[in-house]
Amino acid sequence: MSVVVSEKTDVLIIGSGPAGYTAAIYASRANLNPILYQGIQPGGQLTITTEVENYPGYADGVQGPEMMVDFEKQAKRMGADIRFGLATKVDLSSKPYKVQIDDDKWIETQSIIIATGASAKWLGLPSEERLNGFGVSACAVCDGFFFRGKEVAIVGAGDTAAEEALYLSKLCTTVHMFIRKDAMRASKVMQDRVLATPNIKVYWNTETDEILGDKTVSGVRIRNNQTNAVTEIAINGFFVAIGHQPNSDIFKGLLDMDEAGYILTTPGTSKTNVEGVFAAGDVQDKIYRQAVTAAGSGCMAALDAERYLSALGH
Repeated sequence: MSVVVSEKTDVLIIGSGPAGYTAAIYASRANLNPILYQGIQPGGQLTITTEVENYPGYADGVQGPEMMVDFEKQAKRMGADIRFGLATKVDLSSKPYKVQIDDDKWIETQSIIIATGASAKWLGLPSEERLNGFGVSACAVCDGFFFRGKEVAIVGAGDTAAEEALYLSKLCTTVHMFIRKDAMRASKVMQDRVLATPNIKVYWNTETDEILGDKTVSGVRIRNNQTNAVTEIAINGFFVAIGHQPNSDIFKGLLDMDEAGYILTTPGTSKTNVEGVFAAGDVQDKIYRQAVTAAGSGCMAALDAERYLSALGH
């Protein structure tokens, strides 16, 4: 690929959020002068959450967007060059690597830290979007605490949905679980646990028609897709657990990934199968998906990049 390079750097960080900003903090402190492009959603998934109570250091909790502003400010104070922009194409065919920004300019870089995250899959309902962060969530571990002693609903049929339903069952009075078909996709052991939990009520062949509520969730309207019978249930929280999509499309065919598109890294490191290319945060983590684990892996990626560049003599 023949391109015109308009800028050169030693470390290019693609994506913001806890992983990207932490990588920027560590890379800056190592005098690597990183450039970070924030991507399509500066701050990542935390910018669409409300209260964050499980991140260390915020004794009274913090709003997700406010927390990401703090991360960005700290990275800037350390000297990171943080920019608006989206990586749209990558050339890993030879070193140094090249990354195109906004379908326009190309940057040449000795190393790349990928922190593009993952996006929750949603049902596509207008009410779901309107009430997102006001009773609608895609993370029971993040937000279940706020519904302690209340009734909630969850949509999904896989292992993640089963795990989240079980987690919510320990906090909530009743968990209404909506499954589109007449069977779950979850492993047998997870299905057995769900069905054996008294306060999880499973609804088979069930679709969500509408999430009810003005400023916060107050109920849900469901429909049996075999009988077309419609039911309304009073709830305070609505959880969507139909999966996540890693934001890894521009690296397909270039980096090793699993069947879902999560970038594979060498266990215990942030290293991908391409030397000098590192991945951190939810783009390579389909198990934990927490702000604190993303930040930790961002630290790992910056340290891995520093050691890689040092070996090159940079």
